[in-house]
Amino acid sequence: MSKWIIEDLEDGLRFSYRLKTLLASTQSKFQQVDVCDTEPFGRILIIDGLIQSSQLDEHIYHECLVHPAMLAHATGAKRVFIGGGGEGSTAREVLRHKSVEKCVMVDIDGDVVDFCKAHLPENKEAFADPRLELIIDDCKVQLEKATEKFDVIIMDLDDPLEGGPCYWLYCKEFYEFCKTKLNPGGILVTQASGAGIKQHKAVMSPVLNTLKQVFPVARAYKEAIYSFADEWGFVIGFSDAKTSSLSLGEVDKRIAARIKGELKFLDGESYTGIYALSKEMRKNFAAETRVLSKDAPAVFLQHMEGVSKYTKESDASESTDAKRQRTA
Repeated sequence: MSKWIIEDLEDGLRFSYRLKTLLASTQSKFQQVDVCDTEPFGRILIIDGLIQSSQLDEHIYHECLVHPAMLAHATGAKRVFIGGGGEGSTAREVLRHKSVEKCVMVDIDGDVVDFCKAHLPENKEAFADPRLELIIDDCKVQLEKATEKFDVIIMDLDDPLEGGPCYWLYCKEFYEFCKTKLNPGGILVTQASGAGIKQHKAVMSPVLNTLKQVFPVARAYKEAIYSFADEWGFVIGFSDAKTSSLSLGEVDKRIAARIKGELKFLDGESYTGIYALSKEMRKNFAAETRVLSKDAPAVFLQHMEGVSKYTKESDASESTDAKRQRTA
């Protein structure tokens, strides 16, 4: 009998996909981590019961997270800081930029990093690149210790889960601190959770409004991630307003000049597309008043369980206790 992984996205909406093989599992101090082969997505990485990346479309997420910020930098970023990113794909995309001299990647969960090194071979070259400095620690602690500033800061964090290690790294206090660690013309970008018709108001909208309180210009963009069963959001803050927009032609020109190899997803036309937000989304963002702080964060209510706890034999219609809880 086949097994299905089931995610209850919200009341009345269930997402299920066939599991071929559960390859490995581990429980770190912070998170449950699983690597599986699945029928629709190929190999996937699951953390706390939610897909983090899949062979099918991880390049879309990581190209969207990394390259809009890197390409926007006026002269080409030399020093880059990654908060999170334990699987190594964010570092892989950063290190494709010829200008990069140093990429500091800080992930709090060394077990996850080691697990991904062992089971996700596509990032082997990135982890071996001498320009990458990998540190297992709290990213805020390492930013505090940093004696040199950065041109781009990329926050590739888990969603802000209650009890998780990341929830307050989406707050104004942290973004203000990050700004002090940027060189002139520096840029900060963060993943910002679901960006679909219902979910964009939960995390993406207040994150955008929060970054607008910190940077002269902040912009939101999104792209559909098939394995996430939704569009996904990103928010970017520019310390120099002049760098906040590029033409289609300029994007293609910078990709050709700055990046090694060919991108699978992003070019000038798709760059224009990710910033094309719907009328409804723009209206909701304009009306947003929440500013996230340590006292008023956007927090998902609970973790899901690991894969072995919520696979179901054959019938995907069965009930499961594993739920992707939304924000309070």
